[in-house]
Amino acid sequence: MTNNAVLTLRAERLARSTRPFLARGNRIRRCQRCLLPLKQCLCDTITPTAARSRFCLVMFDTEPMKPSNTGRLIADVLPDTLAFQWSRTAPPQALIDLCQSDEYQPIVVFPASYAGSERQVLSAPPPGKPPLFIMLDGTWTEARKMFRKSPWLDALPVISVDLSRVSAYRLRIAHSEDQYCTAEVAIALLALAQDTLAAQALGEHFVLFRERYLAGKPHHPAAITAISTENV
Repeated sequence: MTNNAVLTLRAERLARSTRPFLARGNRIRRCQRCLLPLKQCLCDTITPTAARSRFCLVMFDTEPMKPSNTGRLIADVLPDTLAFQWSRTAPPQALIDLCQSDEYQPIVVFPASYAGSERQVLSAPPPGKPPLFIMLDGTWTEARKMFRKSPWLDALPVISVDLSRVSAYRLRIAHSEDQYCTAEVAIALLALAQDTLAAQALGEHFVLFRERYLAGKPHHPAAITAISTENV
């Protein structure tokens, strides 16, 4: 199984660290690719898929290193996904160039309620060029900071996704029921862009990841069920 852009970014971030990164559950022995407990590793189930749409993840500080991060799932399924570390003062030039690309239609993925009155807000990708969905990947507080303090994104339209259901994501605590994880939003965006097969593949990958992540938590019902089954 080859690396993807998020795993590469994770390796670069770890190389810059001056002390070990200790995520929750850091005592658990994990696969260093999918970051799930070794018994729950899903690397052999990953099937790359082609899509017309493309994703660019702008990730906040330690986000690539968190086992609960779901932006990594997008890169698992769509190998041409890009990932950059967010910087308020020195954004990567490659990211700036991408935002000005003639090959794609760059679109910032964020709730419309946070866009100014002068900002173009889309409910679906426009026809023409393939969409480049720019996703701000971090906690909700971090994502809002990135949206407010990234002037190089200000000229781009915003697309807002209403999933109209309670999020299936329970790996972290959301602040409200209308906040979704990165992978869930990406699945909806792929469906809007009529990348049906990719949406289905990412949806299946997300469901399996969520099941195995929760099964790896010692006090979660899924883990208790798995332990009971092993002892039968």
